[in-house]
Amino acid sequence: MPEYTENDIMRIVEEEDIKFIRLQFVDFFGDLKNIAVTAGQLPKAFAGKCCIDGFHIRGMETLGRNKIHLEPDLSTFAILPWRPSHERVARFLCRLTDENGHQLRESSRYILRSVMKRAEEQGYTFDLNPRCEFFLFRNDENGNPTTHTGECAGYLDVAPMDHSENVRRDVIMTLEEMGFEIESSYHENSPGQHAVEFRQAEGIRVADQIVTFRTTVRTVAERHGMHATFMPKPRTDLMGSAMSLRITAARDGKDIFTGSDAGLESWYSREASQFTAGLMEHQRGIAAFSNPLINSYKRLKAYFHAPTELFWSTSDYYAPVRILRDERGGVQIEWKLPDGAANPYLTIAMAVAAGMDGIKHGRILPEEGVRTGSLPATLRESVQAFEQDLFLRSVCTNSFAEMYVHEKLKEWERYSQEVTDWEINEYLRRI
Repeated sequence: MPEYTENDIMRIVEEEDIKFIRLQFVDFFGDLKNIAVTAGQLPKAFAGKCCIDGFHIRGMETLGRNKIHLEPDLSTFAILPWRPSHERVARFLCRLTDENGHQLRESSRYILRSVMKRAEEQGYTFDLNPRCEFFLFRNDENGNPTTHTGECAGYLDVAPMDHSENVRRDVIMTLEEMGFEIESSYHENSPGQHAVEFRQAEGIRVADQIVTFRTTVRTVAERHGMHATFMPKPRTDLMGSAMSLRITAARDGKDIFTGSDAGLESWYSREASQFTAGLMEHQRGIAAFSNPLINSYKRLKAYFHAPTELFWSTSDYYAPVRILRDERGGVQIEWKLPDGAANPYLTIAMAVAAGMDGIKHGRILPEEGVRTGSLPATLRESVQAFEQDLFLRSVCTNSFAEMYVHEKLKEWERYSQEVTDWEINEYLRRI
């Protein structure tokens, strides 16, 4: 990404006829929010003087955060290509600070930045290569989303079976205008399901890309009269949408996952084994962030190409964690548990922290294919696992952990009280 200065941005704003600036941020649960200011307010924004009322942001009241200031991250400046070419619109992703300019330690983006900074202090860098899956559904005559695709296409199918090639093409072209590097895009297994793979990048940039990608996909789909959703399991009969991550690591600039150690397979290193062991150790608690919805656990069921048990492999497609060779012979750790609703900042932060903990303590990886337990079957199970995982709590601070558990258990309680259509169809007539 270009390294902008404030003067660079002021010049671009004038040259490109940019009239509005969106100051975007991600809340505690991964949802993108924003306020818009005019170009004339940029000096105020650069000074961190633009603020929002935290009372209406979920979780802020619990933490006692009222007035929140938005501090633009200059490296995230981008012109939104889908807005008019006259009187254009640009955006920043912002840091969240208090009135004294101190960053909120509970901010998702701050938590990830802190994890990556600790890694850098020890000489480590971690790059990630995400594959994001989503569904495209038709809107009805009133413009409301449905769960109808109007197609029967499957894996890697093309038009005319794939009805949304043009949508996918426009998504990629729009992303490239915003500075993304896309490796591939294609139709996934289920009708209406699509996937896009990004070129690997450092953790904070990847998370920024994912939240921008989701907004872009939804916006472009709407322009085509369709609805894009990253809901993990939007239909009972279709496979769910994952957000798998391939992780590579270096220390002092040298790849540490590829290599040979006594007692290990010759093509992956002891550090790769230890990182994987750390990730496996904390998997159940991390699921509270990588699979953060009630609906997430409808995806994690047998026979729908999703992991259900806790094990690792070099080849088994159903393993939540795999150690793989890339096309250049290097080693990547593929993590297939996260879904389309994952908070990318917290998901990446927890994964990298858990892996580093595995390296630090020399954790031993179980034998390949050996099941060491089940993945959480419900949101309640994953939240309780997170609540009991003292290491994960330390990654995100206890204040954040208490707030997150409180809010997610409230969500579970609301769901538990709801009478569903399935219950009506199953019980009403016969009981």
